[in-house]
Amino acid sequence: MPQHDSSYKQFFSHPQMVKDLITGFIHQDWVKELDFDTLESVKSSFITDDLREREDDVIWRVRWGKEWIYVYLLIEFQSSENKFMAVRMMNYVFLLYQDLIKQQQLTRKKRLPPVFPIVLYNGKKRWRAAQNVLDLLEPVSGGLEKYCPSMPYLLLDQGAIIDGEGVPAELQNLAAALFRTCLRSQIL
Repeated sequence: MPQHDSSYKQFFSHPQMVKDLITGFIHQDWVKELDFDTLESVKSSFITDDLREREDDVIWRVRWGKEWIYVYLLIEFQSSENKFMAVRMMNYVFLLYQDLIKQQQLTRKKRLPPVFPIVLYNGKKRWRAAQNVLDLLEPVSGGLEKYCPSMPYLLLDQGAIIDGEGVPAELQNLAAALFRTCLRSQIL
């Protein structure tokens, strides 16, 4: 694992850093319904059905809304672009779901909880890889398209955030401080 990936894994093993990343950089209505007092780390290593071990970078769960429906936050750290990252993220989500089924960690209605997959990219070049597995498939029609998987992930490209609109000066949280520090120290 590249040094930056290890550092980011360490930074985002703290609940306040995860909360600050979500509240500072994800501007969607559902985020307002998260109860960050319930934020807890979840194991991130899994054994596949063919007995291979797989490990995600960081997985958290947090209560969402009035019910105990967990939104699993799967955060993957990347310092280099991966053309097939969408497939990798889909695989991580499915491994998490398999484990939740095996551990009987379903919702009250016996359903799987939502998963919010995030790739936090801190490489020098801007990310150009597909952000949905559907975009990696050859286009089809005639009814076959409904069987094609579609699973997007959220990309937070730290360099694009810094180079584009930047980290807003009024945003005073740990994730913003990390991004600003990386810019000043020329890690990117």
